[in-house]
Amino acid sequence: MMARIEDLADSYRRHIAVPWQRMVAGAQRVVMIVYDREMELRLRARKLLFETATRDAGHEWHEVDLTNAFATWMAADDYRDAYFENPEDLSLKLASHEFRDYLCNRIRTALVADDVKETTVVAVIGVGTIFGFAKLSEVLLELEADIRGRLIVFFPGQFDRNNYRLLDARDGWNYLAVPITLHGEEQRI
Repeated sequence: MMARIEDLADSYRRHIAVPWQRMVAGAQRVVMIVYDREMELRLRARKLLFETATRDAGHEWHEVDLTNAFATWMAADDYRDAYFENPEDLSLKLASHEFRDYLCNRIRTALVADDVKETTVVAVIGVGTIFGFAKLSEVLLELEADIRGRLIVFFPGQFDRNNYRLLDARDGWNYLAVPITLHGEEQRI
């Protein structure tokens, strides 16, 4: 299993070292590092491989970890105790897209920081923890205009013909991001 993560990191290293085209759409500035959901903990333990590859290619690295995003967002809500008493009421709050907006703001803060340039990679990890609370596809669409360099998304799920399925869910979405997979489907953009 560890060799698979190193193979994925090698594919990423080859991709990130290629000179970046400047005139590409926001969706094409997103790189999805796709791996089996069972590899999440091992990937996190070896995440430095990706950061090192980025820095070796002459790019800066900024990281956004969404692992505790839902808990942080919920803890800040004035009515959190009421939601714990009646969890079904939370679906109304989630339908209002407040959590999605919170995620967008959290990632956007990193994307537009003063020290982020056209050569910077902003890496997002922990997207599996938002499953069922917000749609990653909507978050990425909201952020496209804010990506200066590249947005790397560590994606526990599947990729098949431009269709991404987070945590192998039944429904996925079609997205133009550059996939990096263990199966060599990465594109050069």
